[in-house]
Amino acid sequence: MNQPSTIAGSDGRLRCRWCAAAPEFESYHDLEWGYPVADDNRLFEKICLEAFQSGLSWRTILAKRENFRSAFDGFDFHRIARYGAPDVARLLEDKGIVRHRGKIEAVVNNARRAVELQASEGSLAAYFWRYEIDATTAAPPQSVSTSPQSVALSNDLKKRGWKFVGPTTVYAFMQAMGLVNDHADDCVIAGKIAKARKAFRSPAAPTPAAMR
Repeated sequence: MNQPSTIAGSDGRLRCRWCAAAPEFESYHDLEWGYPVADDNRLFEKICLEAFQSGLSWRTILAKRENFRSAFDGFDFHRIARYGAPDVARLLEDKGIVRHRGKIEAVVNNARRAVELQASEGSLAAYFWRYEIDATTAAPPQSVSTSPQSVALSNDLKKRGWKFVGPTTVYAFMQAMGLVNDHADDCVIAGKIAKARKAFRSPAAPTPAAMR
């Protein structure tokens, strides 16, 4: 028998079941997860943190998020793009973050790719929001770990030289940054997210094909 998709939170109201897994998840769920984001640094931060989560739990990453921000200059990708070997060595000695060489080097690489992407597309937001998942075509909330859009975005990022951006990582990024409303239908936050997305002006620029 399948478990219900929601569970009572600290105030008795129904929330997505996953946010009951740790006390700190409720605030993250209520205030951040799924609200549409158009800030380039926040988008870059999130896709990096999702890469660090690979093989780990979000609780681990969330607990270390402020340490990550401090270690990576607030995820200012223009600054990170200038990192060299001494910076990688410094990060590998930082006990406040996940000291995984491949993932650390991926952040530096992806920062350089992000600078290129911003220059060619106008902003990271304009690029990422091209892959927004419409509510009328989305899979039932939290029923899938990838989507056609996340596969397409993952493939395009890889072609552009990004690393640690598989379809599952990208879908988790899309869920968190509001490119899809993946809150359970009876979650107390689902309606707030729907209203926020309706009021949100997508920064997506037209694709080259659309401009012809």
